[in-house]
Formats: sequence, C-alpha cells, structure tokens
Amino acid sequence: MKSFLASLRSHRLASTFLLLATVSAAIIGGSFAAHGVRGQERTSDSTDATPLKVVNSPTDPNAFVKIAKAVGPAVVNINTQTLPKAADLKNRHMNPHSRVQPNPQNPPDDDEDQDQGQGQGQGQGDNNFQDFFNRFFGGQAPDQGEGGDDGQVRESLGSGFIVDPKGYIITNNHVIEKADKIYVKLSTDPDTQDLGRPARVIGVDKATDLAVIKIDTNSPLPTVKMGNSDMTQVGDWVEAIGSPFALAQTVTAGIISAKNRTIEPGVAGQFQHFLQTDAAINPGNSGGPLLDMNAEVIGVNTAIYTQSAGYQGIGFAMPSNTVVAVYNDLISPSHKVTRGSIGISFRSGLSGAVNRVYGFKNGVLVQQVQPGGPADKGGIKPGDIITTIDGRSIKDGDDLVNDIASRRPGSSIRLGYLREGKQADATVTVGDRDRVFADLTGQQPQNAPDNSSEAGEKLGLIVRQVTDQTATRLHTSGVIIQSVRTGSFADLTGLEPGLVIVRINKHPTGTKDQFDAVVKNLKSGDDVVFEVMDPRHPENGINYPAGTLQ
Repeated sequence: MKSFLASLRSHRLASTFLLLATVSAAIIGGSFAAHGVRGQERTSDSTDATPLKVVNSPTDPNAFVKIAKAVGPAVVNINTQTLPKAADLKNRHMNPHSRVQPNPQNPPDDDEDQDQGQGQGQGQGDNNFQDFFNRFFGGQAPDQGEGGDDGQVRESLGSGFIVDPKGYIITNNHVIEKADKIYVKLSTDPDTQDLGRPARVIGVDKATDLAVIKIDTNSPLPTVKMGNSDMTQVGDWVEAIGSPFALAQTVTAGIISAKNRTIEPGVAGQFQHFLQTDAAINPGNSGGPLLDMNAEVIGVNTAIYTQSAGYQGIGFAMPSNTVVAVYNDLISPSHKVTRGSIGISFRSGLSGAVNRVYGFKNGVLVQQVQPGGPADKGGIKPGDIITTIDGRSIKDGDDLVNDIASRRPGSSIRLGYLREGKQADATVTVGDRDRVFADLTGQQPQNAPDNSSEAGEKLGLIVRQVTDQTATRLHTSGVIIQSVRTGSFADLTGLEPGLVIVRINKHPTGTKDQFDAVVKNLKSGDDVVFEVMDPRHPENGINYPAGTLQ
C-alpha cells in the first residue's frame, strides 16, 4: 500500500513538473514573439509624417458666449447643511431601514442605490413626478432634508443669482428649506474645500418655491438684469447657468418649449405657472437663472420631468415677472408675500356636461364657502357660479385665483354670479389668504387678540395658552401656535400653526409667561429643541423639531 502511494505521488509530481515546463515554454515563446513585434514597430519608417500644429483661427464670440461672460459672475453656488435633530437620533434606534441620502458631490456608483435614493415619493402614476418633478437636491425630496435619522449631517447643493450688489440672492425655497447652515460661493471665490460665505434667509414663499437670502460683502457684487417673461415666445433661445452635480458655472442652452405650464395639481400649483425649456437642467441647477438672448433673467430653474432622476429634455422655470413680484414682497418689512382670498373652494377641470347642466360656458362653480369668510359675508353660497370680477369675465379657476390673489387684503371687489340660472352680483371684501386659510382649518380663532411678543418675534411665531379642553385632551398644558412668520427660525424648524409647544429645551411652557421666559433666555448659536404635540392627533405623542438659533 505504501509503495502504491509513493508511486502515485511520484507520478503526480512528474505530471506537475511537466505542466510547469510547458507553461514556461509558452511564456518564453510569447515574450520572444512580442519582442519581435515591438522591434518591428520601432524600426518602421515614419520620416514622411508631418508634425501637427495648433491653428489660431480667430472667431467672433456667439451670443451664448457673451451671455455666459456677462452673467456668469453673478451666478452663485449654494451649499446647505442640515444638522441631526433630536427626533432623528431617537428614530435612529427605531428604524432599521434608515439610510443616508447620497451626497450630490459623491453620487453612488451602484445604479440600484441611486434609483432607490432618488425614488422617494414615487408610485403616483406612470408620470413619475417624484415629489413635484424631482427637486434638484440630487434627487432628494424636501421631506428627506431635515437631518438624517442616522444622526449624520446632511449636505445639499443648489444655485442662485445675485440681484442686488449688497448681497441679496434669489434661489428656490427647496434649496434652503429646513437648512441649519447656508453657504454661498461666488464665481471669484477660490476653488477650495471651503463651503463658502455664510448666508441668512431674508424670506421665503412656499407657494412659488422662491427664497431670498443674503451674504455680507465689503464691496459691490455683480448682479443680473431681470427680463420680462411675458415677452418670451415659444421657440425663443435660452441659456441656463448653474452647478449641476457640483460642477459650478455650467452653461447649457435650448429653447422655450411651452409657457404657462401648471405641473402640480390642486392648491399647491395655483401660483406655479412655469416656462418649459429643453435646456439641460440637472440636480444642482435648482435656483439658477434661465436667460434670454439679451442676457436677462426670464426664469428661475425649479423642476424637471424625468424618469431617470436626470435630464430628459423637459425642465421648468418660474417666470421672472412672478419672481420680481415675490422678491419685492420678501424684502419688504413684513418679509412675506401677501395674497388676497375670498374663502371659497372649487373644483377645476370640470367636464363639459357640468357646464351644460348648470348653464355656463366660462366661470367657476363654488363647492364650499368658509363660514364667516369674505365670500360668506358677501352672500356667496355653494352652487353659485362666479362669472365676473369687477365686470371682467372669468375663464376658469386659475383666472379667478390669480386675480383675487393679486388684490390687497381689505380691498373690495364686485363678483357677478349665477344662482339657479339667474344673474346676480355681490360686493366682497378681500381677505388675507394666510389668515383665511388658517381660519378655514381652525388653526387660529377669528378676532383673536394680538398675542405677539418680543419672545415670539425672536422665533418668528405667535402663540396663546391652550384652552382647558385642549389641555385635558393632551393630558398636559402648553401654548398653541397661532401663526408662523415665513422664513423665520420657527418656520425653518418645521413648526406649524395648530401645534402645541409643551416644552423648550426641557423647560415647561405650560403658560404664555413660561414660554416668554424660556425664549427670552435663548441667544444666537443656542441649540433649541421643541417638544410639540398635535391636538388633532394626540395619539401620535410628542415630536421634537429642533435647530440652531441664528
């Protein structure tokens, strides 16, 4: 048996040596063959080849070159940071499926990961709108932007442009929404790892997704010119400048593909009527300018339609005429956009059968009237068909909303309407849209006393002590938020009218005096953690919105 094993090992060893010898011979042979080829290449005759030269042929710069040079210095790169919140740290241990959204500056290589990271909010039909046409945070939806539930800092990227040499910048609200820190890089700033100059929020308008921020400067900054978007035509050439995928000062060109596009249905899209363009727009372009051939801004790049989370030839920009009106309101002392409302609801896009049965061609069929609201006080009832405003015919719901929204609260309008086929008219006093909607949802009592205070001003909200009934339902006392100033610390932290604040930084706020005392001691740079409850859903318990007071 031993001799048999020895023989087997001997034969196996011999086979191994034979195999190695064969492989070695093949390698050596291949080396000689390759050497022969290389030698032949080196000895080939190339004396008849002519060396290449760069030709300096002067060309006149086209319009796109001139626009990029003229406007580029006023286009900025915006970086934001969202710090982890107390609630996120708590949820970190409760949500085993939490994951970090991809950083726009370091996108994932795995296509499947990228699709998952940019597919938040899908499933609303084949159009794949991805939470209002895939906001430009590298696919990150706004609700994903307030700190990671993994306890990590979130960074987002966008664009903007300077409109005032003192440092005022226009961008999109979703670029800076809920950010704890905002940084701006100018085209002239050094290309380093530095995030840029700190910026502060002047005001935001969620209805149009616009925001105004400001940076400090010791010298005048370059600015853009605002053009007239109403003068643009389908087919006009346009140019976009921004920072897609963190590639600053990227220039793309295209045409105006359509005008007056409403891409988000319902109340959310009432003030969003976009210019559509095929100029390449990608994550990071959001908030950047869309320019005409006069180098004037005619739109703010806001959204894209996509099924791949990237450019597919359809982008949307908020028209400059809307932008200018919103900007002027946001830099006013109130730092908010005031719109008119009469307190009614209606359904748009009714079929022709409804028009025929109710006997009207143009107009708005009133569905609901807010009790005690402006329309109710003027005698308007559900089922009425509003046909005119101050004698001008109303085409549809958008026409009605735009007209009334442009009116100042307190002004009067004459509404013509049909009721059971008979023509009538009513005088209605226009109300403040924010207050009207707050009253409609029961978030702020009518004729409520002015509960503003120095403490409330610091946070940007107005509160009052909860009623005994509410305290009993919540099993705790607190102050209920009556209103939140747009763009304030409270707004950016996520506080909303109707929520009840029970503690701030673990200090009870069961009364208005306690709330004022706690807030009075807060100073810039302090971390502020609110403990809030929703009286409409007390079963949800306490939530912990938080931020760093600027």
